Amino acid sequence: MFESLSQRLDTAFEGLRKGGRVKEADVKAVMREVRMALLEADVALPIVKDFIKDVRSRALGEEVHKALKPSEQVVKIIHEEMVDMLGEPGRLSFSGSRRPHVIMMVGLQGSGKTTNTAKLALHLRAEGRKPLMIAADTYRPAAVDQLVTLAKQINVPYYEEGRTAEPPAIVKRGLKKAADEGIDVVLVDTAGRLQIDETKMDELEAIKRIAAPAEILLVADAMTGQEAVSIARGFNEHLGISGLILTRVDGDARGGAALSMRAVTGVPIKYMGTGEKVSADTLELFHPDRIAQRILGMGDIMSLIEKTETIYEEEEALRLQSKIMKNEFSLQDFLEQLQKIRRMGPLGKVLGMIPGMSKLQTQADFNDEDIEKRIAKVEAIINSMTPQERRHPRILKASRKKRIAAGSGVEVRDVNDLLKQFKQMSRLMNQLSRGKMPNIPGLTA
Repeated sequence: MFESLSQRLDTAFEGLRKGGRVKEADVKAVMREVRMALLEADVALPIVKDFIKDVRSRALGEEVHKALKPSEQVVKIIHEEMVDMLGEPGRLSFSGSRRPHVIMMVGLQGSGKTTNTAKLALHLRAEGRKPLMIAADTYRPAAVDQLVTLAKQINVPYYEEGRTAEPPAIVKRGLKKAADEGIDVVLVDTAGRLQIDETKMDELEAIKRIAAPAEILLVADAMTGQEAVSIARGFNEHLGISGLILTRVDGDARGGAALSMRAVTGVPIKYMGTGEKVSADTLELFHPDRIAQRILGMGDIMSLIEKTETIYEEEEALRLQSKIMKNEFSLQDFLEQLQKIRRMGPLGKVLGMIPGMSKLQTQADFNDEDIEKRIAKVEAIINSMTPQERRHPRILKASRKKRIAAGSGVEVRDVNDLLKQFKQMSRLMNQLSRGKMPNIPGLTA
């Protein structure tokens, strides 16, 4: 979502990083570039003005003047101010509300509200809660059917009365069902609006009075640009929203809506949704500091570690480390690691979490679709080998390679390329595991 903004800011910092002592002219030049980058990313003008004013004031102050590396200090200030603009980490709060705790999901039509209701239900269940979803969108055709289908897909209980009953009445009866069945969290999927509509807002206010929600979450499409800011302001004025869920953050949105909505409403962004699939990895907690690091090209090591921990058991990681140390890492192990990496999400997104890799991605023109095709080819080649060939690739002579190529639908040269790459990778992993600095052509310290 923030790729274009990140690239513009990286260009702005290049000249600053090369210099030693930072002059006032240097700061002004960088601030001019940062200002343009934020405006191009669709951040609202008043927010940009306040941000630039705060950064410039600190960048020309004593903390930079006395710093050992002034240029780094300026980047640090920009990072801190960006974290401040993004706000504190927002988490769901049920304190003070009666059981079952209610979460109202509101937003415009097409923002992904129903899908993200299901994603949040899945997320809450993973935290040990017992959620129920209420289908209170009786306006959009098939909205009720969509919620029921998703609820069955993720095995979460639901309540619906079709499209004829009044939404406030549906919610009232749904809450009684939840109380009778010992449900502790209820997610109410309300009707989406094409715009801020007074009549339908009255309906939402009626639902709010009945449900006394602990949270009112606005689901907003990150790709709607500055329109999203007025939408967020409108919902906040009528309902008093408690948080935001940004959807489609994996699209080509410029990111400004996220920065602007948080600043305009004063409520935190609590989650980020990616894709249409309802699964554990398509709804993420929003971490302002990590997002700021990604925007400034610093990577996001914490998110990468968390993603890695979800697919690796400690015992398995130790077993893999032992194999590498003993130089026993096989093609079967290689295949298993590829499959695990695919489960972490799009490779471009994973690489973007590694410091410095976002810039390399741009230079190398990484394409997730092309990488996925290459991985599929590698899987096909390895799957065409016998277990013995995977464990001992040295036995692969011409006749075996020909058979493997025919079985996987590739050329013999593709098999040779894979074996060559695997050999180089095995040597590199072995050197790293023994604390040696590998000799990699093209890389300098």
